[in-house]
Amino acid sequence: MSLNSTPSANRIHIGFFGRRNAGKSSIVNAVTGQDLAVVSEIRGTTTDPVYKSMELLPMGPVVIIDTPGFDDEGSLGDLRVKKTRQVLNKTDVAVLIVDASEGKQPCDEELIALFQEKEIPYVVAYNKSDLVTEQRELSENEISVSALYKQGIYELKEMIGRSVVMEDERLKIVGDLIQPDDFVVLVVPIDSAAPKGRLILPQQQTIRDVLEADATALVVKENGLAETLKNMGQKPAMVITDSQAFEQVATTVPEDILLTSFSILMARYKGFLDAAVEGVRALDTLEDGDTVLISEGCTHHRQCDDIGTVKLPRWIRQYTGKDIRFATSSGTGFPDDLSGYKMVIHCGGCMLNEREVKYRMKCSLDQGVPFTNYGVTIAYLKGILKRSVQVFPYLYERL
Repeated sequence: MSLNSTPSANRIHIGFFGRRNAGKSSIVNAVTGQDLAVVSEIRGTTTDPVYKSMELLPMGPVVIIDTPGFDDEGSLGDLRVKKTRQVLNKTDVAVLIVDASEGKQPCDEELIALFQEKEIPYVVAYNKSDLVTEQRELSENEISVSALYKQGIYELKEMIGRSVVMEDERLKIVGDLIQPDDFVVLVVPIDSAAPKGRLILPQQQTIRDVLEADATALVVKENGLAETLKNMGQKPAMVITDSQAFEQVATTVPEDILLTSFSILMARYKGFLDAAVEGVRALDTLEDGDTVLISEGCTHHRQCDDIGTVKLPRWIRQYTGKDIRFATSSGTGFPDDLSGYKMVIHCGGCMLNEREVKYRMKCSLDQGVPFTNYGVTIAYLKGILKRSVQVFPYLYERL
């Protein structure tokens, strides 16, 4: 992935919802100006959510999601409705497509209730308005459109855009913690677990964030850190390390230099750092036979010394001295029922958007299961959590 391409996790996710044959796919094609979704008179043509990353004015980089009909029936229909509900967990703004000739049905009202419950801003688009003779009274988040004649499509895009938190209003990874002309040292191990020929996404994003803050990013491997600090000629504003090298880096970086990790910064960026710092304390309450869920937001080929399935379990067993059991999940397979777990340890969530990571955190906390992430866990296990959050004074004072 190039440094100037916008990752899916950083794009606004726009979900299109509604009943079968309300014209969701036709509206998606009209809004995007592409034949993104298959259109047919047959009810239930869209059987799985369709995702498309693209540039869409006035919002910029977005992910468009076309979903199956929410009124689908039968056993397969139930599965499609379940997938549609899962899409809601990552939707930043929802567009409800209603057949103007029929008006809102109970299914549409159920979707609106879900939008409100999940605090998702939404727009209601009455499609096929060309077939209706009487003008309906519309609220401020409703609009009449015709996918067939492309009527109201521009206004619909503008309405969606007004519902979205734009990129320049969003939290930075590290840019708000540094000043122009600062030096920031990034420690990036290149080992068997590192992807060939590229940096992982949090490292790419952090470099970009440092540069956008008009600061200087200096990237080194862990075995070159000491010499780099010695030869810099000035003290860096901060050292950011891969979590797996935390212990080694902490012994190398002087105490008067701020130290944190990509994973901890990502937890703040995704909106769950406070919960992660609180949740990690559950490590001290684990007993023999307890099960810990280790969850990742992406799927990848696991190496022999994989962080999620090998290193973390080993370090936790060493720290607790207990016979702890571990379960794993990856990609979109986050379980609904967490009652069998004593805590959830999540990855940094770089491949998930903020709303989905927060949903997973809320699922855990609502079920009384502590929620934390890799970087916070590793810092806690190595006894350096307080130092690693010193960059956030309000958290530092709590520990």
